[in-house]
Amino acid sequence: MSIKMDSRHLYLQVIDQIKRDIESGKYKEKEKLPSEFQLSKLLGVSRATLREALRIMEEDNIVTRRHGVGTFVNPKPIFSSGIEQLNSVTYMIEQSGKSAGSQYLTTEFVSPTEEEREKFHPKQIETLAKIERVRTADNKPVVFCIDKVPEHLIPLDRVHKEDSLFQLMEEYAGKRIAYAVTYIEPIGYHDRIYDILNCEPEQSLLLLKQMHYTNEDEPVLYSANYFRPDYFSFHVLRKRT
Repeated sequence: MSIKMDSRHLYLQVIDQIKRDIESGKYKEKEKLPSEFQLSKLLGVSRATLREALRIMEEDNIVTRRHGVGTFVNPKPIFSSGIEQLNSVTYMIEQSGKSAGSQYLTTEFVSPTEEEREKFHPKQIETLAKIERVRTADNKPVVFCIDKVPEHLIPLDRVHKEDSLFQLMEEYAGKRIAYAVTYIEPIGYHDRIYDILNCEPEQSLLLLKQMHYTNEDEPVLYSANYFRPDYFSFHVLRKRT
């Protein structure tokens, strides 16, 4: 099928056509697309145009290209949210219709690094509760979480019984998280985390580093959450000023 009747750039037309083919079920999740030669002939475009389309689709996490193997359709994320919305991981999983769970790896008290002391400034922090968890959706590992909280704000003997640290902190210490400052980074291969989350070596994780605050601007929780991009996607609403 030729797509040259459209006045837009050809690579945009290619992207739209492949997306339609995926949505219609012509190309299924985790299925390999036809070769570049076959696909370019099918769409009536040059291989250079096709490669540009596939490059953009890979950036958008629609496909994964494996060198020397081919291009594969990524599973559609189960949860998509504006990053400006602050929700717990438990809430995000449950909103997708899945059952949220936790697998605890480590819970311990640690001394804060100088960087962490700065993050919790102006509070003087001597000891942090460090919690490592794997968050699950219908028992499948989807997020690796490292949370650090001032020791007096959370009871370590209760964290194994709760899925939401937000809720536990509010019940135990009366501290309600109101907002967070977030940094997003793509993360390449990491032996331990990839093994825990059952990731493919070619996948890139989404790392959200977040410092959480109360309405009184008190820093109460620092988290580093590694999300599987085939289960989660985030976007940002940007307004012109």
